[in-house]
Amino acid sequence: MNRKVCIYGILILLILLSGCKNNDEIINYHKFKNHTWDRFEKIRFDIPILNIDQPYDVFFFANHTKDYEFDNLEFNMIMTTPDGEERIKEYKFLLKNKTGGFTGNCNQDSCTVSISLKKGIRMEKKGMLRIEIETLVPRLKVTALLGVGIRMVPSGQ
Repeated sequence: MNRKVCIYGILILLILLSGCKNNDEIINYHKFKNHTWDRFEKIRFDIPILNIDQPYDVFFFANHTKDYEFDNLEFNMIMTTPDGEERIKEYKFLLKNKTGGFTGNCNQDSCTVSISLKKGIRMEKKGMLRIEIETLVPRLKVTALLGVGIRMVPSGQ
């Protein structure tokens, strides 16, 4: 009897596991001390690229409190692919709409908002994708930021 229960349990587990989908989503997050991003502090994300057979969509996201004072978050991005190709771009990331309300998903204390950095990017070889982000806000400190991150998913997900 115990052996039958064990075999049935294993079969059920295998059936459940075969129904699970791995979405290959990668999320890297940098939490700020004291909710502050210093002007010349570069944030570096190293993302392992293991599958080169598919294109990826890369997103930058920010978590901030409702005390964030600016309408946007300007930043510079340097992306270095595993084969050494470098892509540089400046972004003006809108955090507030025209009426002054915050965009993105907000709860009582904070908001999370996302922007696309690259869509459909293909890697030529396996290795480490490096993304460096530096704030361009012309103040020595940007306050009310809980953290920023990179989310990478296969294109079309």
